Amino acid sequence: MSKRPEGLSAYIAVTAAYWAFMLSDGALRMLVLLHFHTLGFSPVQLAYLFVLYEFAGMVTNLSAGWIAARFGLTATLYAGLGLQVAALIALAQLDPEWSLALSVAFVMGVQGASGVAKDLAKMSSKSAVKLLAPSEEGGLFHWVAVLTGSKNAVKGVGFLLGAALLAGIGFVGAVWAMAGVLAVILMAVVIAMPPGLPRGRKGAKFSEVFSKSANVNWLSAARVFLFGARDVWFVVGIPIYFYGVLSDGSEAGNRAAFFLIGTFMAGWIILYGAVQASAPKILRAKSRPEAELIASARGWALALCGVPAVLTALALMAGGAQPWLTVALVAGLLVFGAIFAVNSALHSYLILAFTRAERVTLDVGFYYMANAAGRLLGTLLSGLTYQVGGLALMLGVATGMVALSALAAGRLTPQERTET
Repeated sequence: MSKRPEGLSAYIAVTAAYWAFMLSDGALRMLVLLHFHTLGFSPVQLAYLFVLYEFAGMVTNLSAGWIAARFGLTATLYAGLGLQVAALIALAQLDPEWSLALSVAFVMGVQGASGVAKDLAKMSSKSAVKLLAPSEEGGLFHWVAVLTGSKNAVKGVGFLLGAALLAGIGFVGAVWAMAGVLAVILMAVVIAMPPGLPRGRKGAKFSEVFSKSANVNWLSAARVFLFGARDVWFVVGIPIYFYGVLSDGSEAGNRAAFFLIGTFMAGWIILYGAVQASAPKILRAKSRPEAELIASARGWALALCGVPAVLTALALMAGGAQPWLTVALVAGLLVFGAIFAVNSALHSYLILAFTRAERVTLDVGFYYMANAAGRLLGTLLSGLTYQVGGLALMLGVATGMVALSALAAGRLTPQERTET
């Protein structure tokens, strides 16, 4: 217990750095999406820009758990922040005179580096929770929920920041400004990081990354389809639909559309983060045994499934962009965000509950590899489903993916285990 203050200081430093990173991550996503849409990129081409970002996240999470186990959590955090600064500086070098193919390839490469950076930082902060959270009843779930919820609220502000910077100082100016601020934060964290996080163990083997726990594996499968269902509409389809509804094609119309789209996406993420932070209260985590929380994962996924199912039916009825459909989408997606947040927070708690302290970076890395796989699947399908079948196909695919997540969550079982 005497080391708790040091550990808490380290956790606060890691979390603050992660917040700064997620602010830049959210802003960068909106900058890239809206900037390249105005340059004439199709929904499928826009999705391609994010494919390497998500694929890099899969590879990074698989290896980051081992890297942290071998070299320590601070090393992976610093690497993530530094790589994001480099990616932002590289993106500022994009030349409008380049061919479409070269531009797509370059931005994909930069986004891939940013994906590596994000997941190094994420794995560091999430693993720190398991190691540093209070041991009393409900303490772990509370710390997980606060970290994840606040992170998503910050990312939501980043969406709004990205749209505002694009409208205000342009793409290149925005990228340089973010790179400068993040570099200053990285230097401050390196100088001020207190002790409290493990330094790693030299004998860690890469083969240890793959979990032998059925619960970890089923939870990871549920995570794939949960985040695939979110990103299938979130990444490309809905922002492009809103752009088509809101912009008249003029420069002033584009600016207004950017602001409104950024506001909605920011509001959605902030709501998502706020509900995540409240998930322990919503689920009454302090007064319920772990077995009940495990059993509730399937029910919450089934509740989520109904939202895109209803929106799919409305999109089929509308047959195209309609004012009432746009209002229904905004309301429905906000409801989706709230229920999704409870699902996501419950998953994030369960992965830490299922793992052991000596395996935490390995299991968390594997779990977030599954998370990135879901985002990759959703990203690939987002542009494709919207371009081929519009809102109805896109939302129908989201419905099916949530149903698969519920199926996987239903395989989770209570477990008897001892901490070592």
